[in-house]
Amino acid sequence: MPSATHHRWSDLPPEQLTPLLSRQYVVGTNTMLARLELKKGCLVPEHHHFHEQITQVVQGALLFRSEGREVTLRAGEIMCIPPHLPHEVLALEDSVALDVFNPPRQDWITGDDSYLRAAQPDKR
Repeated sequence: MPSATHHRWSDLPPEQLTPLLSRQYVVGTNTMLARLELKKGCLVPEHHHFHEQITQVVQGALLFRSEGREVTLRAGEIMCIPPHLPHEVLALEDSVALDVFNPPRQDWITGDDSYLRAAQPDKR
């Protein structure tokens, strides 16, 4: 039987994916918890994945776009994204978000996540 593990965000070095986006994550047996820091103007381009995703904004404001809808999430608000749903995210302010994924994002673990590493400032 696996043992419980203890982690501190302060002990996990952030992975700088772009000048505007960094992340940290912890992987469990069936889920992954990620902490993302997005600088104002960071655009995570539209993408989709087979993982269920739950995002909570801890600080700042993120604009989620999906299916022709726009929803702004602020600190304390949560977005549930079902598997396969195309979505993109724009940081309206410097922001911190927690993402839960089930199952864990193997593409993140192996570094095969070029869509995220392509996150650029919004030019719209």
